[in-house]
Amino acid sequence: MTEKKQPQRNPVERILRMDRMPHIWCPGCGIGTVVTSFAEALRKEETDLDNIVVVSGIGCTGRVAGYMKLDSFHTTHGRAIPFATGLKLANPKTKIVVFSGDGDIAGIGGNHLIHAARRNMDMLVILVNNFNYAMTGGQVAATTPIDANASTAPFGNFEYPFNLPHLVASAGGTYIARWTALHLRRVTKSIQEALHRRGFSFIEVITPCTTLYARRNRLGDGLNLLKYYYDNSEIQHNADTKDLDITYQGKLIVGKFVDKEKPTFLDAMNQHLSKVLGDKYTPYGEVK
Repeated sequence: MTEKKQPQRNPVERILRMDRMPHIWCPGCGIGTVVTSFAEALRKEETDLDNIVVVSGIGCTGRVAGYMKLDSFHTTHGRAIPFATGLKLANPKTKIVVFSGDGDIAGIGGNHLIHAARRNMDMLVILVNNFNYAMTGGQVAATTPIDANASTAPFGNFEYPFNLPHLVASAGGTYIARWTALHLRRVTKSIQEALHRRGFSFIEVITPCTTLYARRNRLGDGLNLLKYYYDNSEIQHNADTKDLDITYQGKLIVGKFVDKEKPTFLDAMNQHLSKVLGDKYTPYGEVK
């Protein structure tokens, strides 16, 4: 009698809540692909999952926290980064990953984004940019390209969108990259690199909303839409972040743009207070 073969386990089962699959994201949406890249990065790094914390906000990408088999938190709209800051300061040994969308991080929570970068908080921010407020009806967001159609701009958007890599670099981020959702291995590699960096790391992943943004702009759907952005992207590592604006249906510059070291918030605090208070001060957290 032959022994019954056990079903092959998915290599990321220890990272994702497989009992909650299939996920709720629309067919053709790239958010699930980015989640796969994140899970693959954790698997390849053989990271101690007990020290990884995922924080998401509100919106389509904000649902990520619910699919991670990690310590994860689904916070209020725009408040993922300050919530993550509190977690990091309360337990400096943790590696904090903020995983949310452009509306949540750059729109509603834009002020928190620039100040976390300015302070060089030790965290990784993965921002999935779908060019609109997708969950609430496809309204113009802080990243909607000029001339693109949206539910609140039926004749085309006229507001200047954020150049997010430049914004974060100007504010003080120390690791900054941008890819599309179809740059699977490159997204995974960037996440692996960022997990080893100390300081504020920022990865923007372009995946236009297939249900609202693509339909209103008649850009096709599903894989064809994602493939358009992939095919029209150009890798320029170390490009000047001033030149990374995203134009409507224009060339998209992707790559790793910033990778440098400087003291984190806790490093700077400990260094300053040790200098001022001398032996009276006990350094807080871990400083290399």
